[in-house]
Amino acid sequence: METPLVSLTPKATDKLREVLSKQERQDLALRVYVTPGGCSGFSYGMTFADGTEEDDAIVVQDGVRVVVDPMSAMYLKGSEIDFVDALMGGGFALRNPNAVSSCGCGQSFRTADQTGTAKACAH
Repeated sequence: METPLVSLTPKATDKLREVLSKQERQDLALRVYVTPGGCSGFSYGMTFADGTEEDDAIVVQDGVRVVVDPMSAMYLKGSEIDFVDALMGGGFALRNPNAVSSCGCGQSFRTADQTGTAKACAH
């Protein structure tokens, strides 16, 4: 069985549906991406997208669409998106099996193959 590009936990799916219903935009997708930077070399990002690019990978799980660009897909394959409740808020978290280390805030990571250029952590 092939490893999915990304998957969502039931809690993440429920929270995304809740957020999308408040936006009254069921056509939006969650765009997950990786950018160079952060204290470990790469940083995660998430935003809502109302469109896709021709080369984007699109994952649909339980009616929720997740969009990933090709460069980010190299680093995210097999990742799981969860929603974590916390005393001081909470939010979406990404569990990435490709990360060999990450910073304390969880926003930045490093892979075994490519380390990126580390910068000061802003979190």
